[in-house]
Amino acid sequence: MKKPSRQIREEIARLQDQLKQAETREAERIGRIALKAGIGEIEIEEGALLSAFEEVVGKFRKDGSRSAKAATSVAAGASAGADQEG
Repeated sequence: MKKPSRQIREEIARLQDQLKQAETREAERIGRIALKAGIGEIEIEEGALLSAFEEVVGKFRKDGSRSAKAATSVAAGASAGADQEG
């Protein structure tokens, strides 16, 4: 039996909320690590910071530690965390 559109919309809304919560947790985790490393103490443009995070992601992606999709998500989360901290 097919799901009614209302039920599908409710499921999508629930999944979007779960995604937002997961992204927030990831951003907070990366943000805490960045602060421990001292990133909060230096003046750096967002573009330069994003580029540096992308380099880190590339390093881990080459090592096979993370999938390409997960590594990209980490970079996005880190960027979002940096925006919230600034």
